[in-house]
Order: sequence, then structure tokens, then C-alpha cells
Amino acid sequence: MSETQFGSYLKSVRERKKISINQLALDSGISNAQISRIENGLRGIPKPETIRKLADALKVSYEEMMSQAGHMPEERLHEIPEWATYRDKRDFKKMLEEDGEVMFDGMPINDADRQRIMDVLTGFFWEAKQMNKRTKPQNSDTPPKP
Repeated sequence: MSETQFGSYLKSVRERKKISINQLALDSGISNAQISRIENGLRGIPKPETIRKLADALKVSYEEMMSQAGHMPEERLHEIPEWATYRDKRDFKKMLEEDGEVMFDGMPINDADRQRIMDVLTGFFWEAKQMNKRTKPQNSDTPPKP
């Protein structure tokens, strides 16, 4: 889903609930300027934390709003697709299971945050792999790119 489509969806939900941008800002803790940018497609798809605040404030399903934003549903984060080869599974699993401190921008990440990050990356990884399999040409005469 594009930023504009999600923005239109958010605006329609807000208007259907007869809530002003200012009231939504107060209820969600998100600035009215940010809400306006989202609704007008001037800001990217919001992060899940922002969507949670908006869904709670609008009293709508968080899962529905996440789906409208194009985020992967929570229950799909741990699925391994049927088309995944043994190599796909082994390599990615090894990467996720490596021990050692995980850092971001020089700051250590605790185990709970590390698990959340791994869950999200796992979902994005398999989604990207599936998209690549659909869009790659199947011409065997074309040499692989370096």
C-alpha cells in the first residue's frame, strides 16, 4: 500500500468516527502535524508503534490498520514459506542463532528487543524472497549478476 492510500484510509476512519485531527492528536499522543502529513501522503507508512496509538485512539482493530498499512500480520512472522529451500532455511537460521551481543548505533540491544527485531526481519526477509522469486526472469541463458 502506498503512503497516499494509507493516508486516505486513516482519514476516512477518522472522519467516519467524527474525530478531528486535533482530537486524534490528543487521544493518540501523535502530533496533529504528523497525522496531517500521514493523511496527505507526505509521510511514509507509519511504524507499528504509531499505528498502535492511532488504532487505540480511533477504537479500531490494530490488525486491520496494520494490514491497511501493508505491515505483515503477527501470525505470519514465524512462518517458513513452502517454497523455501533447505539453503534458505539453513543460512537464515544460522544468522539469527549466532550468539554475541547485538548492537545498534553503538548501543546494546536487550534480548526482548533482539527477538522483536529478528521477528520483523524474518517476516521482511521471506516476503522479499517471495517477491524476488515472482519477478526474476526464468531465462537460463542470462548469466547471473556479480
